[in-house]
Amino acid sequence: MRLLLRVLAPLFGLLVAVAGLALVVETVTAWVAPSSSPLVVPWPAWRTAVEGLTWQSGSVRVAAVVVGVIGLFVLLIALLARRHDVFLADPVPEVTVTTSPRSLARAVGHEVRSHDDVVSASVVASSSKITVKAATLDPAEGVRAAVRDRVEQMLVRLPLARRPRVAVSVTTTKGVK
Repeated sequence: MRLLLRVLAPLFGLLVAVAGLALVVETVTAWVAPSSSPLVVPWPAWRTAVEGLTWQSGSVRVAAVVVGVIGLFVLLIALLARRHDVFLADPVPEVTVTTSPRSLARAVGHEVRSHDDVVSASVVASSSKITVKAATLDPAEGVRAAVRDRVEQMLVRLPLARRPRVAVSVTTTKGVK
């Protein structure tokens, strides 16, 4: 989503800059030579077309709906593209400390993989939840409790401002032990 916003923002800015430049050029042309035809934008023809429109006209309502939908689309993209930081306890009131969900997942994953009975693990983290999926050669239930305790102990050591929920699932894989 952030990639889409990074592409749309410069395009929208370029569109506004071109429209502003056209407005300046047309305004200066109208001041300097009021009797000459428009330089870039055919605004006299547009003005005569728009003079007959009212707020009840179908084309005005369609244009309003289209502009509203585009605005809501851009707003939705901007809201979804925000950073999803994990806040840590502030050392002093003037300092805010954050980490990325990826860094938190990497730290938890390293801790889970260091367990002797875990063969492989994947971790997904956010500020509200950490999901651990691990594989083991031993019975899954015993390893699940050990992995969950290990993750909980690690979260106690981290200075997280808000403690995320932990979900652990362990599957038993077949292999030579």
